[in-house]
Amino acid sequence: MNAILEYFNRLATYNPLIVFIELLLIGLVVYWAVNFLEGTRGERLFRGIIILLLAGSMILKLVIARFDFARLQYLYGFFLILVLIIAVAAFQPEIRRMLIRIGQAGSFGGSSHHQLAQTVEEIISAVSALAEKKIGAIIVIERKVALGEFTEMGVKIDSKVKAALLKTIFYPGTALHDLAVVIHGDRIVAARVQLPLAELGVAGGAFGSRHRAAMGITTGSDAVAIVVSEETGTISIAEDSRLDKQITEEELRKRLTSIIIDAEPMQTKPQKEKSTAESGPAGGA
Repeated sequence: MNAILEYFNRLATYNPLIVFIELLLIGLVVYWAVNFLEGTRGERLFRGIIILLLAGSMILKLVIARFDFARLQYLYGFFLILVLIIAVAAFQPEIRRMLIRIGQAGSFGGSSHHQLAQTVEEIISAVSALAEKKIGAIIVIERKVALGEFTEMGVKIDSKVKAALLKTIFYPGTALHDLAVVIHGDRIVAARVQLPLAELGVAGGAFGSRHRAAMGITTGSDAVAIVVSEETGTISIAEDSRLDKQITEEELRKRLTSIIIDAEPMQTKPQKEKSTAESGPAGGA
C-alpha cells in the first residue's frame, strides 16, 4: 500500500500535460495493436502478455518495496527480455503481415476506386461462370473484423482478384477447390479455408453445408459470403447471419458495389427461402 501511495505522490510531481500525452500515446499504441490483431490468435496472446506484464510489475513492486528483494528484481529484468523474445517468435505471422502491408504500394491510401470496381467485376464474372456450370463455390469478403483465425488454417495466396484464378480454384478436382476463398479489398487472401457452420436450428434443415458455412461466418463477424449452389446453380449472399437466395447478376453487382466500394452494406429485405437440399463437405466450396 505504501508503494502505491509513493507512486502517486511521485506522479503528482510530474507535469500533468506530459503525463497525459504519454498515457495517450501508450493507449493509442495498445489500441492499434489490438485492432490490428483483432480476429487472429495473436489477439488473445497479446492480451495475455499485457495482463501478465501488468500483474507481474505490480506484484513485484509491492514485494520489493516491502522485503527489498534485489535479486528478484534483477531476475525480473531477464524475465522481461525472455517475454520479448517469445513475443517476437509468437507474433511472427502478425509482424510479417504488418510489414507486408506497410511495404505494399498504396498501403496508406488503400485500394483505389478503380481497383475495387474492377474487383467487383472480376468476382461477378467468376460467380456467373461458376453458376452457369453449376460448380459449387463459397467466397467470403472480409471487412472490418479480421478473419485471420480462419485464413491461418487455409492456403495463403495473396493475389489480385481475377475471375480466371477464382474459377481455377473452384474447378472440381483441383487441390484448392474444397472449402472457401477469402477476399480482402482487391486481393485474394487465402483459399481452402474452413468456416464455422451455423447451427441447424438457425440455418434450418433446407440448407446444405455451404449455405450453413456462409451463415456461420457472417454470424460471428461483419463478413459477407457469396455461395454458388452446385445442385441448382443459384447464387446466394449471406450477411448478418441472413441468407438471400436466387440473387441475379444485377443484384449481385449492387450488393458488391455497396460492400466493397462504398463500404456500407445495403439493407435489403430477406427473400423467402425455398426448400433446397445442398450437399458437400462441411464449409466446403
